Amino acid sequence: MRHTDLHAIQNLLARFANSFDLKDWDALRDCLTVSVYTDYSELRGTPPEQISNQQYADLRRIALQDLLTHHVSGNTEIDLDDDTGDTGKARVSSVIYRKNSQGETLHTHCLYQFGLQKQDGQWLINAIIQKVFWSDGQAGIHRGIVK
Repeated sequence: MRHTDLHAIQNLLARFANSFDLKDWDALRDCLTVSVYTDYSELRGTPPEQISNQQYADLRRIALQDLLTHHVSGNTEIDLDDDTGDTGKARVSSVIYRKNSQGETLHTHCLYQFGLQKQDGQWLINAIIQKVFWSDGQAGIHRGIVK
């Protein structure tokens, strides 16, 4: 694994998480390939799906625009495909803190599993799977959770 790739992937994963907290939906979209596989079934109760990067960003904007969020991540593991060097996977341990204007909270402890693809010299995320360890708080504050 080249250090330049490792550094670019670490920056990509940080930019992905920070874009939620900054409500920078264009930056979020730009972290993703044109089409992205997502599986948030453990948190949201929705089936896995293949969606456009714009739809992904729009769904997160709708679900999270009224919440304060803070995505804190660590324990990052990155593995690149030895054959091509332009695909890989990352596992990132995260805690997502959420708070609404009434002070109600929902905090999720999870592991993200990302698919990675290098396109035109730039690393992007092509798959996002969220494995939830546990959540604390009021699920009702999150518009993206199926009730």
